[in-house]
Amino acid sequence: MSSISTPAAPSAAPATPSAVPTPASRADYPHFLAIPTRWMDNDVYGHVNNVVYYSYFDTVINEHLIREGGLDIHEGGVVGYCVESQCRYLAPLAFPETIDAGLRVAHLGNSSVRYEIALFRQGEDAPAALGSFVHVFVSRKEIKPTAIPPAIRACLERLRR
Repeated sequence: MSSISTPAAPSAAPATPSAVPTPASRADYPHFLAIPTRWMDNDVYGHVNNVVYYSYFDTVINEHLIREGGLDIHEGGVVGYCVESQCRYLAPLAFPETIDAGLRVAHLGNSSVRYEIALFRQGEDAPAALGSFVHVFVSRKEIKPTAIPPAIRACLERLRR
């Protein structure tokens, strides 16, 4: 696949560990998705492997975009490409648990959005992990950045902190 030119990350969100949000509580996140861990998520140490957390981030974001923003992942003219993601691990998660993935928008640009995600054990207020994830919306046909469609922008506006 050809590479794409993407806008630089917003200056308010440098690509350093400090860009990952600081510990927060459930009340700081307007959207949640319950995600059950799977047997295959655990590693040999008995907890969810670090790379799986990024799958949880992708799941809560795209579930919201599809259900609330009308993102058509199969036929739509616009798709979101992940151009940056980070995670800060605060406490281990393990199978069998169901986690609550909290989602909010930290920055909304013309063609890009920076999300902040928190993973909580069900019933707990302190997060087990905090992350950030940047999407650049591109034309599916041209593979070039494009304006965020109005329905998706509206659903993202509702997640702004």
